[in-house]
Amino acid sequence: MKVNMSAADRALRLILVAIIALLYFTGSISGALAMILGVLAVVFVFTSFTGFCPLYYPFKISSIRKKS
Repeated sequence: MKVNMSAADRALRLILVAIIALLYFTGSISGALAMILGVLAVVFVFTSFTGFCPLYYPFKISSIRKKS
């Protein structure tokens, strides 16, 4: 797995995870929406810590700036 996410991309995902957790623990979301967003949050945490996004790979997307 080659890193294909920049630090900004990783930080943004972790911020989204924090927002989802806040919404869940305050009771703003529940049921199916909470389950879907919970799974998405787990994926975001995993990809943020590894720096590799599997959805970027087949499309050859990378948020890391290339050095000239």
